[in-house]
Order: sequence, then structure tokens, then C-alpha cells
Amino acid sequence: MEQKTNPKYYQQIESYYDGDAEDFDARYWKNYVLQRIRQDFREEVKRHSFTSMLEIGYGTGLDMEHFAKTHPDVKVAGIDISGEMKNIARKRAQKQNLSNVKAEKGSVEDIENLFPGEKFDMVYVFFGALNTVEDLKKTADILYRIVAPGGVMVLSFVNKYYLAGMMIEMLKLRFGAAFSRLRKVWGGYSPTEFLPSRCYSPKEIKNMFSQFSLVKRKGYSIVHPAWYYHGLNRLIRRVSPLLWKSDMLVNKTFAWRYGEYALYVFKKNRKQY
Repeated sequence: MEQKTNPKYYQQIESYYDGDAEDFDARYWKNYVLQRIRQDFREEVKRHSFTSMLEIGYGTGLDMEHFAKTHPDVKVAGIDISGEMKNIARKRAQKQNLSNVKAEKGSVEDIENLFPGEKFDMVYVFFGALNTVEDLKKTADILYRIVAPGGVMVLSFVNKYYLAGMMIEMLKLRFGAAFSRLRKVWGGYSPTEFLPSRCYSPKEIKNMFSQFSLVKRKGYSIVHPAWYYHGLNRLIRRVSPLLWKSDMLVNKTFAWRYGEYALYVFKKNRKQY
């Protein structure tokens, strides 16, 4: 099914991630906070049963490689907007002889053309790839069509109301950065490169994916500083495990929604109307 998109919009996003691709892995392996969050995302996926999975925004293919190895009988498909990321991910799969991995280039609007007639019983998005889609409501409709009845989606988003981050930036007198997520268009994490994107509140996410059942939600970096506060995280490294545990406790309160990331688990009803 053909979906109308704005080519210039996705070209800008592709250019951003093409430039990010070369040293992406090196920077990731130096960041223990990102590693801890990614592993928690992975464990959430593994709580569910699936025979076919789709990753949206696979980057260099770290997670497709991981699931292809932990679930060798599962078809692991993925799409990413970046041609450079696709090249790296495909080389990674070839090097590991992972015949069950299929990495394609495209936006969410291309899923039904890239995987015609296919249904996935697991769709996952790590680290907010859906923050950069052109229209999140249309994306939710596309995902509803390609998720199998009874299928699950594990979706993470860059959160709109990151209170600790707002306070840190205000203490630095960086008021523009403190409230950047509240703008209609957020510029992404880089201080030098603009990434067209949007941050969403839990209420907005729930409304846009209303055709699915919301079965779980979780916040990250509520008390623990976000991954990009490198100096602060080096300073508090000894107490980092305690702050991580504090985040898990805070998730039992209304404050779960004020972290840097929010993760949602959605399920598609088996009954079709």
C-alpha cells in the first residue's frame, strides 16, 4: 500500500544518521548508561513469544544481531532510513552468518512495500526512532495493519516531559535547551546538527495507538541522569546502580512519565472486526 511522504523531510533525517553511522558503535560501547537501558529494552522483548519480528530504526544492527542469535528460528527483519546504517547492519549480519536477518532501507511508510503481505508478531523500536516519523498517527495505523493478531509492540520514545533534564539545563542557565522538547519540532540531541523530530507525552502516545491495548509502560532516567550527561555520569558512577534501582521504584508511582525515555508495550487484539 503506497503511502504519501515528504521526500525532503526524510532526506534530512537520512543525512543526519548517515553522518552518525561511522563512529556510532564506538561511542555506544563507551556509554554504560545506554548499554544498561538497551539491555532492559531487550529483556522486555524477550518476555513475549514471537516467530517473526520487525525492528524500526535498527541503526548499525546491534539488536537484530542479538535477537538473531538468541532466537535463531525467528525471522528478524528491520528498516532504517539511513543507507549508511543499512550497509553496516548488513555487513554485521553477513560477518556473523546470520541468515535469518533481513535489513532494508526505508521509512515506516515503506514497510508494506518492503515486506508485502507479511505480518509480524513482534515489532520493537529502541531509543525513539518513531520520534522522527512524519506523522505518528498514520504510523500507528500502518503498524496496526502489519502486526499479526495477538502480536506485541515494544516501543520506546524520547519523552516530552523530562523533568530532571529541564532542571539540570535551567541550573546551567540554558533555558532554550531546558524547554526544547516542548516545542512543536524538537531538534534532537546534537548541539550542532538539527534533527527534525517531535517529543510526545504518555497521553499523546496512548491516544495515537488507541487501536492497540496498552499492557505496560515504563520510564527511564527519571532519577538517574540521562545517557548524554557524560560528565555527570562519570562523577556518579559508583552510585549509578543505586540510582537505576531508584528509577525502578519510581516507576511504581505517577512520576514514571517524567523520565528521559518512556517505553510502552502494546498488544493487538486477536479478534478482528
